[in-house]
Amino acid sequence: MALTFVNGLMTETRATKHERKPGRWHPSRLSLCWNFANLLGYGYYKKLTKKVQNPVATIEVEEFGTIKVELYPDIAPNTVTNFIALANRGFYNGLTFHRTIPDFMIQGGDKDGTGSGSPSLSDIKDDVTNDQVYNIKGEFIANGYNNTIKHKKGVISMARKDYSTYSSINPALTTYGYNSAGSQFFIMTEESNSLDGYYAAFGEVIEGMDIVEKIANVEVYYRSSELKDGESAPKDSDGKKIASDKPKKAPVIKSVTVETYGVDYGIPETVEEFDMNSWYTNFLMQQYGYSQQ
Repeated sequence: MALTFVNGLMTETRATKHERKPGRWHPSRLSLCWNFANLLGYGYYKKLTKKVQNPVATIEVEEFGTIKVELYPDIAPNTVTNFIALANRGFYNGLTFHRTIPDFMIQGGDKDGTGSGSPSLSDIKDDVTNDQVYNIKGEFIANGYNNTIKHKKGVISMARKDYSTYSSINPALTTYGYNSAGSQFFIMTEESNSLDGYYAAFGEVIEGMDIVEKIANVEVYYRSSELKDGESAPKDSDGKKIASDKPKKAPVIKSVTVETYGVDYGIPETVEEFDMNSWYTNFLMQQYGYSQQ
């Protein structure tokens, strides 16, 4: 009996009566060709059907514990590649979860710790001649990508800027916001359907969800919902406004490592960061003859 591929299907070819007699095998050129074809076919079959294991990220958080996240490169390939590239170069080590909201999510991965920072090309590759901050395109439905992951509890997704409030001035600004993710990510502690299709979800927590929830409940300076009408946000010692949902003691990401199971995910495709401040200043100058103060 031999295994043969016919029109992409593996079939069984039974031996003839003559071939089944012990000690009387007479190979021919035809049978050798068939055996060779079978070997090629089976090898090709194994390659096609081999299951490639999804990469798993391990996030160690000082004084809290370990969070393990399975990443989904088949759904958000460039987003996963970007996260792995940053992790491999130690980008996340020492950064914090700078925004934590119970019953919603925790957000981290900003090298400035303010929620406004972006990574640089030198954070993902060597031999950069013109180092500059970069973004990646948002892999979600509203931006033309078939990402059907729901933002349920435990899902990890990419944070990005939102310029939709300026869309009445220029509709293209919405797209600039879609393609503004860099290094910041968030992990859901509860489901939020309003994010589905508008943010690039790319994995899910498989271990340490209790750690995520502990981080979500750390003490913060204030919640925006707590401010009374007309009340201003509190300021730090330098007189700068403190962002809402900012922890008084931000949980520190000790390290992020990714087990890729032998797969090299390479370097992500990047786009140049959109400078909203410059754009808005130019808009004001063109429309009204003055700049934003």
